[in-house]
Amino acid sequence: MFDIDILKKAGVKVPEIDAQTLRENTFRNPKWVHFGVGNIFRGFIANIQQHLVEKKIDDTGIIGIELYDEGIVSTLRKFNNQTLAISINPDGTFNIELVLSLVDVFYGDPVSEDWKAIRSIFESESLQICSLTITEKGYNLKNASGEYFDAVTSDMTSGPLAPKSTVGKISSLLYHRFKTTGYPITLVSFDNIAKNGLKLKESIIEVAQAWVNNKFAEEKFLEYLETNVAYPWTMIDKIVPNPSQEIAQILKEMGIEVLHATMTDKKSFVANFVNMESVHYLVIENNFAGTRPAFECGENNIFVTGREDVERFERMKVTACLNPLHTALAVFGCLLGYKKISDEMQDALLVKLVEGVGEEGVRVVEKPSIIEPRDFLDEVLKRRLPNRYMPDTPQRIATDTSQKIPIRFGETLAAYASANSLSAKSLKFIPLVIAGWLRYLLAVDDNGNHIELSPDPLLDELRSKLGSIEFGRPETFKDQLKSILSSKQLFKVDLYEAGIGERVEELFKRMIAGTGAVRKTLINEVL
Repeated sequence: MFDIDILKKAGVKVPEIDAQTLRENTFRNPKWVHFGVGNIFRGFIANIQQHLVEKKIDDTGIIGIELYDEGIVSTLRKFNNQTLAISINPDGTFNIELVLSLVDVFYGDPVSEDWKAIRSIFESESLQICSLTITEKGYNLKNASGEYFDAVTSDMTSGPLAPKSTVGKISSLLYHRFKTTGYPITLVSFDNIAKNGLKLKESIIEVAQAWVNNKFAEEKFLEYLETNVAYPWTMIDKIVPNPSQEIAQILKEMGIEVLHATMTDKKSFVANFVNMESVHYLVIENNFAGTRPAFECGENNIFVTGREDVERFERMKVTACLNPLHTALAVFGCLLGYKKISDEMQDALLVKLVEGVGEEGVRVVEKPSIIEPRDFLDEVLKRRLPNRYMPDTPQRIATDTSQKIPIRFGETLAAYASANSLSAKSLKFIPLVIAGWLRYLLAVDDNGNHIELSPDPLLDELRSKLGSIEFGRPETFKDQLKSILSSKQLFKVDLYEAGIGERVEELFKRMIAGTGAVRKTLINEVL
């Protein structure tokens, strides 16, 4: 727990909230639970609810549920679930706020003692919102080959009592709510996934259907999921890097005791502070099963609107103006030895690359009513990515790239492939990024040195397909990429049918030629 007097002396904004009363109110009438208590939730989303409490619009906090890493739960509890939210402005100034709205965190696993308490919360009539930040991979039931993950297969064939997968656990809690009280609830995904509400709904229905087929659940459970559960689509835009040691040192010099970013046994970075950019956008579809928090009153640039605007803004951001640029910088940053995204934006080659990626994406997005796409892209390229005070790393963004490719590039590839006036063959920069990603998977940088690859659920599967390809020996490259580049699971289209599979192969082969081949390929392609 932080020393409030020290925080106030250091200029930290401390909310005028009685933490104990907030906790009591929350457990008496729980309204909001959240799955995945990572940085973007604790720094941004939890703060929305805190501001509603400060404005007397609400009097309850949020109950967090961590589904994957028990180490995160134990670490957060050491500081009584409190977090310092640090917004970093482009001029280097900070806005620091103590977040108290996360009243407790439970480990969401049936083997944990917390599971009984979580099930009890899901019986509550007062429960309105179950939100999620579980990353793209949390929603996927199948691997790139279209086969169910082992945990999902186990859940489908064993029933809802002891689920192992993320979707299985959430579905189990919904089934418990259905069986005990049957009250409505809204599931809100705050993950960067196109049509995230639909994706969440489809995954839950698929697991539930298997339970019905296998006689573990009643047919009426499916009716409940369709009529009493809402799945609004959302678009969230907030760059939140891993906790920075630089920021931790600055806080220490201010007299504030913080837990330096540590890695859990499951390789999650966790600290009791969150550093993030000051810019944010959150667009939520006005589709709820009942009463909802007044999200738009909690922060600026939060909009509750129609699905069309959510979809257009999300598509603009996730498939064109920000996320694809991030992935491009991630893979090439790792290959070229960069440790900060902002440093990459001082490299003329990489600036040209992301400008090109953004322009190729913008051509096939529809304009949302909230902002002009090219204005948004311009803000990203000139103010957000070059912010040298943001300690974001290509290594962090490279995490789970296989799960991001279908959304960040697949949607654009599919749009080009289906358009009458455009052709995927005209794409220059996106094929370069795909080739760069596959080159990255060799775990050798442009100087020929080994690099540690960021975690990815398909890492072993993908690397096994590249196994016989050797850096510095392009003759070892034959047809090893065929099964990857033809995967509609990864790219939404077969890249050979779209006319760019051979182009990606050619770029990849040039990048494995030897030391400096990646930069040489970039020079030849983007300048």
